Amino acid sequence: MIWPFRSRGSARKVINLALQGGGAHGAFTWGVLDHLLADERLEIGAISGTSAGAVNAVMLADGLCRGGRAEAQKRLAEFWRAASLDGKLPPLQRAVFDRLFSFLPFDNSPLAWFGALSRYLSPYDLNPLNINPLADVIARFVDFDAIRACEAPRLFVSATNVHTGRLRVFPHDKITADVVMASTCLPFLFRAVEIDGVPYWDGGYMGNPAIFPLFRASAAEDVIVVQINPVARHTTPTSAREIMNRINEITFNSSLLAEYRAIEFVTRLIDLGHLQRGSGPGQYRRINVHRIALDDVFRTLTADSKLSSDYEFFERLRDGGRRAARNFIDAHFDDIGVRSTFDLRAEARAELA
Repeated sequence: MIWPFRSRGSARKVINLALQGGGAHGAFTWGVLDHLLADERLEIGAISGTSAGAVNAVMLADGLCRGGRAEAQKRLAEFWRAASLDGKLPPLQRAVFDRLFSFLPFDNSPLAWFGALSRYLSPYDLNPLNINPLADVIARFVDFDAIRACEAPRLFVSATNVHTGRLRVFPHDKITADVVMASTCLPFLFRAVEIDGVPYWDGGYMGNPAIFPLFRASAAEDVIVVQINPVARHTTPTSAREIMNRINEITFNSSLLAEYRAIEFVTRLIDLGHLQRGSGPGQYRRINVHRIALDDVFRTLTADSKLSSDYEFFERLRDGGRRAARNFIDAHFDDIGVRSTFDLRAEARAELA
């Protein structure tokens, strides 16, 4: 079912958002969202989020549902302040956030020994009581009942089914704190999160973020992807840490590139008249994809910077996100509702001999 969006003005444009996970770099997404919320010409119809992107998504949805744009900006700012080293979280919660914001152990966390042991022991050995303080922090900020009761924006959170290896997309009416925990479940830190008897790991392995749930979530045919994992790097990793970081970047982008390829293919068939455009049975949406990428404003950040939880670093990323969103809107506002603003085919094509 396509959920209609009630625009309050003819000049407003409705967009859907796809928020990628990527550790501490998620503070860049905070800045992007802050600027989009400040632009009264834009309305958000639906949101898809994965891992740290799911955390940003529920903060955004919670604020919009409970108090509108200003409240959403406030929720995001409060969360990222709490997530920083200046947030004065208890040591165990601090350590969990440190690990959430990294793919590899965070050696300077208050529980550095935990990170070291997790390289050799599973969370089933290290955490037999399955304690996850992140759930308490999320519950402190988010009213999930309010999110589920709110008609718009529609919200989707992705996780990976451990048994089948498939992507599980949790729709709006199923979003809970456990779903967010599943989407952010790093396998070497937490036991798999069980929902209705099914174990889940981080959604980034299979959908980072998942775009396709947005196609029938609102009347909007425009998706802005906030992409914080770099696709290309122009140096060859040589250390064990650099190699692992690059493997993770490639892995956590692979599903997104596959969706770019599929969207471009369907768009081409629609434009050639081989597929019927529409939202009814046997019809296809013609999706315009836009991208606001961290790489466009931070070309010197490395994978290791995903581990930083210093608030000044978060502020730097936030300011960069605001700048990137402003640059995108200035350059492409008129393109929203008309066309994609980057070359999907070039982005996702295979390198053939």
